Amino acid sequence: MIKPAPSPARIPRGIWVLGFVSMLMDISSEMVHSLLPLFLVGTLGASAFTVGIIEGLAESTALIVKVFSGALSDYLGKRKGLAVVGYALGALTKPIFAIATSTGVVVAARLLDRVGKGIRGAPRDALVAEIAPPEMRGAAFGLRQSLDTVGAFTGPLLAVGLMLLWANDYRKVFWVAVIPGLLAVALLMFGVKEPERPANEKRTNPIKRDNLRRLGLGYWWVVAIGAVFTLARFSEAFLVLRAQQTGVATALVPLVMVAMNLVYAGSAYPFGWLSDRMSHDKLLAMGLVVLIAADLTLASGQGWQTLLVGVALWGVHMGMTQGLLATMVADTAPADLRGTAYGFFNLVSGLSMLIASGLAGWLWDAHGSQATFYGGAVLSAIALLVLALRRAKAS
Repeated sequence: MIKPAPSPARIPRGIWVLGFVSMLMDISSEMVHSLLPLFLVGTLGASAFTVGIIEGLAESTALIVKVFSGALSDYLGKRKGLAVVGYALGALTKPIFAIATSTGVVVAARLLDRVGKGIRGAPRDALVAEIAPPEMRGAAFGLRQSLDTVGAFTGPLLAVGLMLLWANDYRKVFWVAVIPGLLAVALLMFGVKEPERPANEKRTNPIKRDNLRRLGLGYWWVVAIGAVFTLARFSEAFLVLRAQQTGVATALVPLVMVAMNLVYAGSAYPFGWLSDRMSHDKLLAMGLVVLIAADLTLASGQGWQTLLVGVALWGVHMGMTQGLLATMVADTAPADLRGTAYGFFNLVSGLSMLIASGLAGWLWDAHGSQATFYGGAVLSAIALLVLALRRAKAS
């Protein structure tokens, strides 16, 4: 018999606080990122390929940095301090976007911002795994992801309102984005208490060969499948550019990200709870099927109604898979190596993100926007086949 879903009230307070910290920082980041492709192309004259490379470099930088911050948090036995540094760097880079006059300055700001994300990501995820009871770990990751995603749709919504208020003044919106970022740093500093560790606990280099062997084949399988997933799911910047093609007013384009993240936020916790009660491989396969449907819808549709259906499907896929992959890392890695485990997981995913976004941008420039989404569907189908072959071999 399936147990009833745990009440969110039973989830530890620290998980809630970390969720609200993520929410505030996502409000700050998405106020910038939902407008950045349009700012780059319309104001600074960049190409779609350039946007793809910038997004790929930015996200892969964040994911690669997580290796070092995760390993360092394991070595120190402390997670919160590194998370504070990462959130602070993310907040303090926002003014650079407001004063940028060239693509090079935007690249520098984007990379610094993502370095901050990389520093905080693995320690924060390891902190969630340590605070949450094992039997509700999936629900805890789902709740944190859900609150994070509330910020991801609130940010673009604020950006739309301010763009309408200030007659498409990108720079003013970027200045306002500084405020929620600083609030996130303050909430983390004063609202989260790190779990106590034994005073005599021995610390060793987490990336020594013997320690890496302890991660096991189960963990490395999760790393591999996460990389394939990332290769099939390129940057959401291409959703924004696709929306512009449908004739949506520039000030309203960020509503696409609002719609996607609204669906993502609403689905992350229920699917997180479900991941505690069903086969992870089956849920991953379902997520890939939904991503294929999203890609095909976005490739074939021309009107804004079809666009919204594709974007909503994209959000469902994210809700089904992102918290699940984080839970699978926590379940397969030793407790004292979780920071390192999240770091390596994100390193491999980061390289996949760079390849995926560059490929998506090249397809867009060379063959049109439809080719980008059809390419994503093909890669998703390949990932689904890999997952099916793995299940067949295991059985």
